[in-house]
Amino acid sequence: MKSASIIFSLLIAILASGCVNAQPREKNQYYSHTDNGQLRVSDAEWKKILPSEAYHILREKGTESPNTSPYVHNPKKGTYYCAACGHTLFSSTTKFDSGTGWPSFYQPMSKTSVAENVDKAHGMTRTEVVCARCGGHLGHVFDDGPNPTGLRYCMNGYAMTFEASK
Repeated sequence: MKSASIIFSLLIAILASGCVNAQPREKNQYYSHTDNGQLRVSDAEWKKILPSEAYHILREKGTESPNTSPYVHNPKKGTYYCAACGHTLFSSTTKFDSGTGWPSFYQPMSKTSVAENVDKAHGMTRTEVVCARCGGHLGHVFDDGPNPTGLRYCMNGYAMTFEASK
């Protein structure tokens, strides 16, 4: 009974902080909002740490079904972080409703937030967006977004965590 109470308290603390997808910090030693050093972590290690949905997206380059992300219609102001390593990715001030069913942003938080790779999977050429710190797959970027950039960073919500502004 006491362990159920502890688990319940932990869940409440995570939800209250606005980190819907966050793992308890003691389980993920790589999660940090301040460490920007490159990470080299094996997929086997990530598999032990990440929830299955996050692992599938971040490490196996999967995608979630449209409109299933906890953040697709998130109206709160705050910051989006990589669900694997905690690296800062996007500000809610650049988030917009693209109508696609995935959280969309017109620019990353900084030039060092994300990296881009050519993706020729599925018979097409796209630009894959990955976390600049851990290399986790986040989604793709397209050139049909709003001003001022004209870009649409179409992200998987389960690849991110969110912390509301205080």
